[in-house]
Amino acid sequence: MTCRKKKVLILGSTGSIGINTLRVLSRFPDCFEVVGLTAHHNWRLLAEQAKLFRPKYVAIGQKHILALKLVLNSPRIKILAVERDLAFLTVLPDVDIVVIAMSGRLALEPFLCAAQAGKHIAPANKEALVIAGEMIMAATAKSGARIIPVDSEQSAIFQCLQGNHIKDLKKIYLTASGGALYNTPRQNFDALTIADILNHPRWKMGKKITVDSATLMNKGFEVLEAQRLFAVDVNKVDVVIHPQAIVHSMVSFKDGSVLAQLGMTDMRLPIQYALTYPQRWDSGLPALDFTKLGQLTFAKPDLRKFPCLGLALQVARVGGTLPTVLNAADEEAVQAFLAGQIRFSQIFKVVDKVVQTHKVQKRLTLKMVQDVDAQERLKAKALIAKIK
Repeated sequence: MTCRKKKVLILGSTGSIGINTLRVLSRFPDCFEVVGLTAHHNWRLLAEQAKLFRPKYVAIGQKHILALKLVLNSPRIKILAVERDLAFLTVLPDVDIVVIAMSGRLALEPFLCAAQAGKHIAPANKEALVIAGEMIMAATAKSGARIIPVDSEQSAIFQCLQGNHIKDLKKIYLTASGGALYNTPRQNFDALTIADILNHPRWKMGKKITVDSATLMNKGFEVLEAQRLFAVDVNKVDVVIHPQAIVHSMVSFKDGSVLAQLGMTDMRLPIQYALTYPQRWDSGLPALDFTKLGQLTFAKPDLRKFPCLGLALQVARVGGTLPTVLNAADEEAVQAFLAGQIRFSQIFKVVDKVVQTHKVQKRLTLKMVQDVDAQERLKAKALIAKIK
């Protein structure tokens, strides 16, 4: 294996994707150098990571800067604030690869800046592509930036399309495990605890994305994400329930051929591919044993049971500012659910109400997206406050 050492910035290094990215990088010390790590709240873990990988830059929430400085006590590490410095980090000349492992809308500006700067971008963040995917992809096309997705489904689609022409594409099959509630009757949803909802059968993820997986809103976001990343009409993207989570997604072509990407349910696989593309290196992980897989099953999603997915598909067909509204309302509703303010079934009701009352605007700017995001969050919070 030959490689030129590449310098990596990880936005969100203390979350599950960030931690797994560092695990991958640690296997190839001659090929990668960590130049920047960021987190919002977990300054203790960030400090441990900084001591181990010795980056030039770290960034943390402003209220934790002093604590981080005292623990690191290193003049060679520059400590920045995530609230104002993420965009600055992404455009540094000595950053080759930007791994966007942070969740939520706050990834939008650094993602867009990295795209404008022509970086190699490995995103595990859906929200930025959902709310401003058109702007990000336009910036990518202009600068020559390269986006290699980290999410297992988008990575699978990307891999299946390699060597093929998008004009020959017939359908993308976006697989979904079904989340924690796939086998739970809808009438029992509100009887479940928050812990029940967060008990994902296949993946260990953050709380927000796990709730979105339970409502299937996460899969709706992935439809919007695929629509942006691969420049396809939403009608060419089908969601398929695949509880075993072995087939990470499939692509069919107009001649009837179907290509699928299969692999172990381990995020280190798509992370490593995004970092080493176009090469494939030994991951050190076990390969699939097809003789032990048993059945692989597929089914259509039940949109009556999981209306968030149907709503997301509706939003994808309309576009404009509506995806921004969908994301903003969902973030507020999920946060309210996790705080015990609303029931699980009320997540959809809040999001649907905000989406249906929004007046869509088609020509997007960054300021417009930010303004709409702020306005619709206030609307969602007002609806949540009225729920008893």
